[in-house]
Formats: sequence, structure tokens, C-alpha cells
Amino acid sequence: MTQVSIIIPALNEASRLGQTLRQLAVLEPPALEIIVVDGGSHDDTVAIAQSAGVKVLNCDRRSRAIQMNQGAQVASGDTLCFLHADTSVPHDLIAVIESTLADPTIACGGFISLMVGAQTTRWSISLHNYLKTYYAPLLFRPHLFFKGLRLLFGDQVMFCRQVDFWGCGGFDAALPIMEDGDLCVRLARKGRICQVNRVVQSCDRRVARWGSRKATALYVFIGFLWGLGVSPTYLKRFYDDVR
Repeated sequence: MTQVSIIIPALNEASRLGQTLRQLAVLEPPALEIIVVDGGSHDDTVAIAQSAGVKVLNCDRRSRAIQMNQGAQVASGDTLCFLHADTSVPHDLIAVIESTLADPTIACGGFISLMVGAQTTRWSISLHNYLKTYYAPLLFRPHLFFKGLRLLFGDQVMFCRQVDFWGCGGFDAALPIMEDGDLCVRLARKGRICQVNRVVQSCDRRVARWGSRKATALYVFIGFLWGLGVSPTYLKRFYDDVR
């Protein structure tokens, strides 16, 4: 049976983390462990995680890549699942991960992300994010696309075997954004990347702040320039944190 460690990088997520952890507590079957890696929150994020009885790590740098690597370093499971603190997952998350990775030709998987808010569902952006998983590698890495590369991103709840994660070096700690797409490119050398036909729900707070048109334009702009080789450090200036 697959043993799954769920790793949650967090920064000032007090408004969302409690709900996410309550959801994870009733997974069937359960995860082996849940690890919250805090990047220096100034709210009650750490207290909420501690009260939920999960493992809590403190990271001295606000970097999602570094935080997720730190969580992976202490994870006991043979499979790693990287989950954003504001994302809701199905109750059978672990079973889906297990059945997907039962195929030895698959190195990494992720879900279809549906972006939702308190009173709306962002159908157009969600559709674009679904299609981007396919068209981005086809445009920018066609030689890998036909070998099974798909570009998954953090909102899609990425999962992979721990041996493959460390076999390709984990997340690149130097990347402030696009660390997930970068990992997919390297994992594709070990097997296919799979977008499973199940849905997770992600908070639309960034789109709510920017507006749908600006958000879509920025997502396309950043993805296109990254595909052409522009440094993620430069691209980060267009992708501000939203809490």
C-alpha cells in the first residue's frame, strides 16, 4: 500500500488552513502524515496547524520551493503530495494517488483545478488552466510532450514518488515561481506526467484581486516568457503575493 506524506507550504494562511486540515483529517484512506512548513507567518497559521495535531516545521525563508523541499526531507512516506493551504481535495485523495502511481510508467500526477470563490466559479480561467497543462509543453517542449510531459502547477495538487522527487533534485530552491513546472520537466525524464480526471478546488483570491482579464493575461504572459527561457526571478515581479 502506498504511504503518502502531504506537504503544505504556508505563509499567513490562518483564514484557510483550518478548513483544509479538517478536510484532510477525514480522508479515506488516511494520509500517513501531514506536514505544514511555515515560512514565517505573522498570523495564527502555526497555532492552527499545531492545534490540528499535524507536524509543523519552521522555515527561515519565504520560498515555496524551499519550504516544500524542507517538508520532503523529513517526510516518511514513499509518496509525496504537495498541497496549497487554500485548496480543497476529494475525500478519496489517497486512493486516487495510489491508483495513479500503480502505473510504473507515470512519474507524477495532478488534478484538474477548479478556481472558486465565495459566490462564483471561475469557469474560463479554470478551463484555461486545464488546457495549459497540455498546450504549454506542446508549444515549448514538444520533444518531451510526445514522451509524456504535461505541465502541472501547484493548484493542481502535484504528487510523485519520493525516490523520483529526490532523483531529479527536488524543487529548484533558486526559483521564486514556476518551481512546479520546472519540476515536471525534470520528472518527465523518469516517466509520464498525468493529469487525472478528478477535480480539486482552489481559492480565487488572486483573480478576485486582479480581475479575470488581468489574471488571464498575466498567466499567459508569465507562462509564455518562462517557456521561452526568461528567468523566473524576473517574472516574479509580475506575480505579487495575495493573502
